[in-house]
Amino acid sequence: KDLTAEENLLFHAYLYNVEKTERRKRVDDVLKRVDLFSRKDDLVRKFSGGMKRRLEVARGLIHRPKVLFLDEPTLGLDPQSRSNLWEFITALPEKYGVTIFMTTHYMDEAEVCDNIAIIDNGNIIAMNSPEELKKVIGGDVIYLKTRDNAKAKDEIKSALDIDASIRDGELFISTVRGDTCIPELIRTLGDSVLSVRLQRPTLNDVFLKLTGKAIREEEGADTDTIKEEVRAYRRRHE
Repeated sequence: KDLTAEENLLFHAYLYNVEKTERRKRVDDVLKRVDLFSRKDDLVRKFSGGMKRRLEVARGLIHRPKVLFLDEPTLGLDPQSRSNLWEFITALPEKYGVTIFMTTHYMDEAEVCDNIAIIDNGNIIAMNSPEELKKVIGGDVIYLKTRDNAKAKDEIKSALDIDASIRDGELFISTVRGDTCIPELIRTLGDSVLSVRLQRPTLNDVFLKLTGKAIREEEGADTDTIKEEVRAYRRRHE
């Protein structure tokens, strides 16, 4: 924190054995990439949380790695800083040709990953692409409201061989591809359709199904464990 952004990166370039003639050029390059070049002479302790995170990513790129490990890079940032940093991170593979391994509790961040490993109690219990993992839930759900739900249910079965059920005044249909099924339903039922909505499974639904708890409950459990460890440490040293 007592170094400027530029000094910080020059120091790490030295640690990573970057050639002396190449160091300053690389530092300027990564500072521009993370939009901190204009602040390169400022002390890091004056940076906001988002700026510090961007500098950390720049530090990880200074030696041009093929693989970059990021541990919850957007944790604790305000929405704007998180959005800006995430936009930068998602552009790294194309700009630098780098593979990113990342941990996150934010499901919207996990959505853009090529592959996801779900970890429960330290064990990987599922690993696949986001779309393949969502198939664990069983597909999309279509909620359809018509002028006569009972009649519409019979028409759907007869014309499309799709089973529907009536729940809370709506037709409930489970299907693998809701986006292609909806046009067929509307063509079959015509102007008797009053409303239609599509609900797709989320990664949080997948996590809940596989682990039996929501992602936020998992975070709370981790926090409770840390608090208990701190209390135990204090008791041992009183």
